[in-house]
Amino acid sequence: MSDYELVYSDDPNFSKRCKKCNKYPCACPKSEDLNPSSHTLKLRLEKNGRGGKMVSVLFELPNNEAYFKNLEKKLKALCGTGGAYKNNMIEIQGDHREKMKAHLEKMGFKIKLAGG
Repeated sequence: MSDYELVYSDDPNFSKRCKKCNKYPCACPKSEDLNPSSHTLKLRLEKNGRGGKMVSVLFELPNNEAYFKNLEKKLKALCGTGGAYKNNMIEIQGDHREKMKAHLEKMGFKIKLAGG
C-alpha cells in the first residue's frame, strides 16, 4: 500500500504536515531536545573494508539526525579531516579518538571506547 499517492484529503492541516514524519504538529526530535548528559556514545576505530585506512566511528547515537549532522561537521573541523554521517553513525577519517572523546566529553556526553 505504500506505492500510492494521496490525491485528496479533507484534513485542514494536511498541507501543514511535516515532510519527514508526516504528522501535524511535527513530531521530529529537535536538536535542543537532546540532553547530552543522559546519553552514552561509543567510539571505535575501524579499518575493515576500507582498503587498510583507519576510520574513527561514533556509534549508538540517539535518533536525532539534524543534531548529529551538525556535530559531524564540528568534528570534521576539529580533526581537520573528512568524514560522513550515515546509518546513524559518524565516521571521521583517521585515528582521532582522543580528540573526539575530549571534545564530546566537554559537550557533556559520556563516551565509552569500544574495541581494542
